[in-house]
Amino acid sequence: MSTTAQSYLVGLIGDGVLPSLTPPMHEHEADAHGLRYLYRPLDLAMMGRRPEQVGDILHEAVGLGYNAFNITFPCKQLAIAHLDEIAEDAQRLEAVNTVLVQDGRLIGHNTDRSGFASGLATGLPGADLTRVVLMGSGGAGSAVAYAILEAGAERLDILDLDADRATERANHLAAYFPGARVHGGGIDELPVRLTRATGLVNATPVGMHHHPGIPVDAALLDARLWVGDIVYRPVRTPLIVAAEAAGCRVLDGGNMAVGQAVDAFGLITGVTADRVRMRAHFLALVDAESAAH
Repeated sequence: MSTTAQSYLVGLIGDGVLPSLTPPMHEHEADAHGLRYLYRPLDLAMMGRRPEQVGDILHEAVGLGYNAFNITFPCKQLAIAHLDEIAEDAQRLEAVNTVLVQDGRLIGHNTDRSGFASGLATGLPGADLTRVVLMGSGGAGSAVAYAILEAGAERLDILDLDADRATERANHLAAYFPGARVHGGGIDELPVRLTRATGLVNATPVGMHHHPGIPVDAALLDARLWVGDIVYRPVRTPLIVAAEAAGCRVLDGGNMAVGQAVDAFGLITGVTADRVRMRAHFLALVDAESAAH
């Protein structure tokens, strides 16, 4: 199929998605490939719709000619019940963030997992995965946990304010990775778990513009650790800054943001996105946003 013969209408379904950088990232990359590509946020609040109505929104949008969707908070789990088919990784994560419309059928994927995995591989090549500590067991944390285990982690400690949720997620993932040791616990275990860790990832909102701060005592960071963050507004979070100051190799949240966009773009169009170009455009968007404030 000629790329110039096909046009794409893509939507982003979620709450508070109007400021998202994903639409301009996709459209900019599509322009570079000569594709007709229009990406629009479908904001629940602006539409006066509840998260539980995501199925209705999907089917209405398909009727209006949409080709694909990205799904974000709080609909990644809720959307699953309304899909005709779900890729294996999305089934295991119990969350979707990309939905394709193929012959009238809705097919769910999860590029949060693959996005973090590719970001880890390109942004921190050779990272020591002997013993990794992950803060946060929500939807994004689950995707990061799966990616880390898939990359070969020997041990993964998943810690959360909700220790029960972290333990449940750890047990769920352990079934898919019998060769790894997966532990779930409360965030209060962090100082002890870090004493023997080789890597640390933040998958909580702490560090975002709207949730300022650092999720770990900076005194616990030292150069034997690599440190990753999934927060990308700002890209240089307090955690990334403190980790660099401690001599750690770091992986900023832009790597996952760009990685999931690269993979979603590929699923939607069948065209391989230029990761370097998308990363450069992403950073330019963040810089422009920061300058505006």
